[in-house]
Amino acid sequence: MAINGGPHFKFSPAISLFVHCIAQEEVDYYWEKLSEGGEEQMCGWLNDKFGLTWEVVPKKLLEFLQDKDHQKSKRVMDAMLQMKKLDINILQKAYEQ
Repeated sequence: MAINGGPHFKFSPAISLFVHCIAQEEVDYYWEKLSEGGEEQMCGWLNDKFGLTWEVVPKKLLEFLQDKDHQKSKRVMDAMLQMKKLDINILQKAYEQ
């Protein structure tokens, strides 16, 4: 539920909604729908047409970043920092290097 607070209360990235995706098809679907009329940001973030901030994140990213092998997680982080919409295949390749 959200309440329209009028022009005095603006959305900010201090609050974002998280879309947890299993497959790339889900990432692509939500990214396309939510960014339409909005603005794509880096690292899987976007602002929808109303200015609300969303994070569209594949489950695999979280798994990769939590790996005990810090070199693997660093490679994944470095790859993610270059992306707007997250790409599971590219993240997987960085993880497996």
